[in-house]
Amino acid sequence: MNRDRLKKLAADKRFIPGIYNYCDRWCERCPQTSRCLIFSISEEEFSNPETRDIRNEAFWNKLSGILKETLELLKESAKEWGIEPETLDSTDDTENIKAKDAAVENHLLCRAAKRYSKLVEDWFRGRETLFFETVAAAREGVDLDEAIEVIRWYQYFICAKVMRAVRGKIEEEERGNELASDSDGSAKIALIAIDRSIGAWAVIRHYFTDCAKGVIDIITFLDSLRQAVEETFPNARSFIRPGFDEIDPNG
Repeated sequence: MNRDRLKKLAADKRFIPGIYNYCDRWCERCPQTSRCLIFSISEEEFSNPETRDIRNEAFWNKLSGILKETLELLKESAKEWGIEPETLDSTDDTENIKAKDAAVENHLLCRAAKRYSKLVEDWFRGRETLFFETVAAAREGVDLDEAIEVIRWYQYFICAKVMRAVRGKIEEEERGNELASDSDGSAKIALIAIDRSIGAWAVIRHYFTDCAKGVIDIITFLDSLRQAVEETFPNARSFIRPGFDEIDPNG
């Protein structure tokens, strides 16, 4: 995709600015794909099955081309605004970035979110017969397949969004930002993912009565993480995500 095409898409009024920043990346289930610039670019550039397969060289070549064109477009825009990108890098900036990376990695919320990802992996690793159990559950009317899909989708997503929220909070505190913030938006979608995951684990608990304690332990851990995120980001639940959350005119 060339820069002219990117510019044209970016200027298209049908797209909601920033809608992709606070979604759960589950495009197949999203009702707003027609309003999302990232989805449209993906559909246009990765329509060929070969370019959709991350194990195929065509995928990485296509992705590399898009990133290169996007970077050049950003450089052009920066110069139009009187910014010289080459002058932005410095040793102090590099050290500051490293310090923030370390602060995010060591933050209690981020370590807890990573711990949850591992708990999920450990729980599923010892259950190779889950496919057959899923079929049996379907016969009994328990939507186990759906629950597993939800848990697996958000397994690492929660950690990624918690880390982004923490990093955003660190940067916002440096700037003294008191307005609705990116960190709250990231924390909100992390909380939504946690809510849905807890619901899915409740379904697992309903079916796997033989290992209910292990499931309850995971739910308890996830609920503690949810409370910690809410305490750290008290405005997250009220954050209005573009395209997803209604604005209450009486609010």
